Amino acid sequence: MPLQQQKHLFDIPEDICYLNTANLSPSFKSVETAGITSVLEKSRPYKITGYHFFDAVTELKKEFAKVINAKDYNRIATIPSVSYGLANAAENITLQKGDEIIIVEEQFPSNYYVWKKIADRYGASIVTIKQPEDREHCGDLWNEAILEAITEKTALVTLGNIHWANGLVFDLKAIRQKSRQHNALLIVDGSQSIGALPFDVNDIQPDALVCAGYKWLFGPYGCAYAYYGSYFDNGIPFEENWSNRLGSENITGLTHYQPEYKPLANRYNVGESGNFINVSMQIEGIKQVSQFSPKDIQTYCHSITKDAVKELKDIGFYVNKDEQRAKHLFGIEIPKSIDGEQLRMALAEQNIYVSFRGNYIRLSCHVLNTKADFDKLLRCIKSVMTLV
Repeated sequence: MPLQQQKHLFDIPEDICYLNTANLSPSFKSVETAGITSVLEKSRPYKITGYHFFDAVTELKKEFAKVINAKDYNRIATIPSVSYGLANAAENITLQKGDEIIIVEEQFPSNYYVWKKIADRYGASIVTIKQPEDREHCGDLWNEAILEAITEKTALVTLGNIHWANGLVFDLKAIRQKSRQHNALLIVDGSQSIGALPFDVNDIQPDALVCAGYKWLFGPYGCAYAYYGSYFDNGIPFEENWSNRLGSENITGLTHYQPEYKPLANRYNVGESGNFINVSMQIEGIKQVSQFSPKDIQTYCHSITKDAVKELKDIGFYVNKDEQRAKHLFGIEIPKSIDGEQLRMALAEQNIYVSFRGNYIRLSCHVLNTKADFDKLLRCIKSVMTLV
């Protein structure tokens, strides 16, 4: 049976048209309940046990491992942000002078600054692959340009599964194959795709995957996840905290200082990873979103957006081809005939929430949305056009 809208799982007022999950997801009601319950538990700290600090974190890792089809949850680290996960990776990468780090044009800043820092440290360079001007074949040409740029000088390729602003899909499997031929690392930012777009860590085999948890995994702000492959198995985390050491569950023996880390990615967990309020909300968010397959989410999002996309194109907006972009997140370019600020004001007045990215509007949807949301968006846009 095709996936149906699930607005009843959220506390979204009927007059609100929220097309901005790519910015910040609303909470499932179950996530809200988990958070409130945990806040109340803090009022009675004598009821908080070792489960909250250790077992719950393990449960969370197992849930995220299922999402990306990781065989070993010990390859998952719970972290507070994408930048944290990337920083741990960067601290364990040594470059040679003249090495190249490949990124794509207008990549999200967190996946640029960290690499610029180590490039400067080692005398390496950042190679930015620009978005092709040929709109008709933009996605294919961009992927071709990335593959051509990978050479014997390439030490690292780092990018998202999709472009965070316009939704164009990158061919990670082909990029992985080419990067491996040149012994280059592949690090993926899955913040705008994991949970909403099919992804199998065994298929892509990245050296690391980092992912914000407050977007398509519906966790609270301040949560993220990282998967680290074998390259990082014996790395040194840039933060030392007691809970990442072997045997840390034995609270009475903490001052018997332990030189060994817990296995694999556990060493990269953030300090206070057992934040039981945050963790309980994360678990509920992932459990709920895991009830919908990413493939079904893509099909559902396409079904509620396809008519609007066709009409937007008819009235002068530019949208990338369906086969080149994600269906849960995509950009629409505002025609020069429309006053962008006037459109922004009109959307706000009608309680339509989107993201503006330069001359583009980024639209993002999920099971909380319906075709009626996009009909409302169209009516608003057309009302502004009649004023020109």
